[in-house]
Amino acid sequence: MKQLFGLLVIVLILGLGYWFTKKSAPLFSQSKPLSDDVAQKRLSSKIKVLQKFLDKNPKYNNELVFLADLKIMSGKNRFFVYDLKENKIADQGLMAHGSGSETGIDGKLHFSNIPNSNTTSLGMYAIGKDYVGKFGKAYKLFGLDKTNDNAFERFIVLHHYEKVPYEEQDDPICNSLGCPMVNETFFSRLEKRIDASQKPILLYLYY
Repeated sequence: MKQLFGLLVIVLILGLGYWFTKKSAPLFSQSKPLSDDVAQKRLSSKIKVLQKFLDKNPKYNNELVFLADLKIMSGKNRFFVYDLKENKIADQGLMAHGSGSETGIDGKLHFSNIPNSNTTSLGMYAIGKDYVGKFGKAYKLFGLDKTNDNAFERFIVLHHYEKVPYEEQDDPICNSLGCPMVNETFFSRLEKRIDASQKPILLYLYY
C-alpha cells in the first residue's frame, strides 16, 4: 500500500513538473510568414542570380550586394547586406514597402512599375549617386529589370525615415510611397558602404 501511495506521489510530481514547464515555455511569434530555413533558401537562390549577373556585368561591385525579401513581414529584418567574398550576411535591418503594395490581405502584397501607384517594384536596381531631398540624404535608384525600369522616373530612391523603427517588432511598420525606406541608424551604416564603394552596388527586391 505504501509503495502504491509513493508511486502515485511520484506520478503527480512528474505531471505537475511537465505542466509548469509547458506553461513557462517561450511562445514563438507567428507574425513572420517565413521560417528562417525557408528565408535562407530564398536568399541563397537570389545570391546565385546576382552572382551570375555580376559575372557578365563587371561595372558593378562584385563583393557586396543588398537584398530585401518582401515575403518577410515588414516588422522583421528583411533588408540584407551580403558579403559575397565571405559568403555571409554582413548587416540587416527593417525596410518599409510602398503603401500601394498593400492588398488588405495579411501576408499578401501587390507590386507595380506604374508611376504614381505608390507601389514597390520588384527586381534588380543599381544604386546611383546621392542627393539631399525631403528625407535628407538619399540615393537614386536605377531599375535594371522590366519590372522596375521606371524607378528613376518614379523618383524611387533609397532613403531613411524617422518613423521606421530600429528594432524588430511583431507588427508591420509604416509604409513608404514606393521607395525602399529604412531606419536612420541602419541607413547611416548603408551610407558608409555605398560611399566607400568604387563601383555601384546592386539592390535586389524579391517576393
